[in-house]
Amino acid sequence: MSEERDGGGEAGFELPLLLFAGFRSIIDALHHDLVAQGHQEMRPAYGFALQAVGREGASASEIGRRLGVSKQAAGKTVDKLESLGYVERTDDPADGRRKLVGLTARGVDVLVRSAEGFDRLRAEWVAVLGAERVRALEADLRRMAPASAYRLDAEGWFTG
Repeated sequence: MSEERDGGGEAGFELPLLLFAGFRSIIDALHHDLVAQGHQEMRPAYGFALQAVGREGASASEIGRRLGVSKQAAGKTVDKLESLGYVERTDDPADGRRKLVGLTARGVDVLVRSAEGFDRLRAEWVAVLGAERVRALEADLRRMAPASAYRLDAEGWFTG
């Protein structure tokens, strides 16, 4: 029956599971490397939060909007990142009632190491699947995933 639906004979539930498994294998390998490089406390959610802070810093409300979570949830994550030395809060020069969250040198270091790790992991996929297949996979995923599914400004961390 599924072969009649899509011509491939695969069950529909397998695609999201395979996509998630691919994502998870990359993220798990990256975090294994980060632990070995002195970032034992990093978690995937922290990486997304550091991306949401951005190069210029952001308020907890902005971080929450960028992550799609409440200001309170963002604040709890910022508290944890601050206790780990990845971010710091400073007064907003434009509005003294507001605090800005900015990256510390340790926060920048983990993002730089992440970028290097992602490049290495992609190279591993290329070594196994071939450059043409990896480029085609990336192009297909860009075509199928809505542009709003990920923040394009995050790319700047990984490309300089």
